Amino acid sequence: MLVWISGASAGLGAALAATIPFEAELVDISRRGGTPGAHHLAVDLADPLSWPVVAEDFERRLTDFAGDKVLFIHSAATLTPLGSADRVDTKQYTHNVLLNSAAAQVLGHAFLSAAAHTSCEQHLIMISSGAAGRPHEGESSYGAGKAAIDQWVRTVGLEQERRDPGCRVISVSPGAIDTEMQAELRASSEEQVPESQRFRQLEAEGRLAKPETVARTIWSLLNRDVPNGAVLHVRDLT
Repeated sequence: MLVWISGASAGLGAALAATIPFEAELVDISRRGGTPGAHHLAVDLADPLSWPVVAEDFERRLTDFAGDKVLFIHSAATLTPLGSADRVDTKQYTHNVLLNSAAAQVLGHAFLSAAAHTSCEQHLIMISSGAAGRPHEGESSYGAGKAAIDQWVRTVGLEQERRDPGCRVISVSPGAIDTEMQAELRASSEEQVPESQRFRQLEAEGRLAKPETVARTIWSLLNRDVPNGAVLHVRDLT
């Protein structure tokens, strides 16, 4: 099996890389790398110039691929900058939009295009968020990016149903997990994120899920009868 994980150097992406439940060749798509045993594709996905680099890697590795299964998990994301859309730094806001929305769609397209030339089992999993369906003040670009991912998955899932073999495309929201992104939310002021106290309370009450636990649930999607284009939450899978 051949697996790509974006954002594999931190947070949920790192947990996904560490908990792969089968033997696989892994490509770590991230700036820092460091995933044991993985090939590191060193890119900053907020930079559009990096997207063709990833697309070329998909094409190169999938040309004449003879394995039984390929998978791309897009986990890379950022919350920065937190705060009201009219007050945050423009450069940071643009960086957020490019990574959370545009990169996901462009890389998803690139993977589907490359995988279309193979006859093996194909999976694409996009990591979403509850912020896709519920407005969180201070997270406008993050929430909008995740909502874009969900709608992209719904649409592309329908398209892939017409392909043979086609790729199964799924979006999954991991819920509140104990990662660097949650720490960033807890460290924000109520002016930046009015709900920041709620996130601090989740940690104080021990209600943040362990990344490895959530990662194993996400891996279970490969063995579940989930319809193409499904937009899920991990609580739907327990």
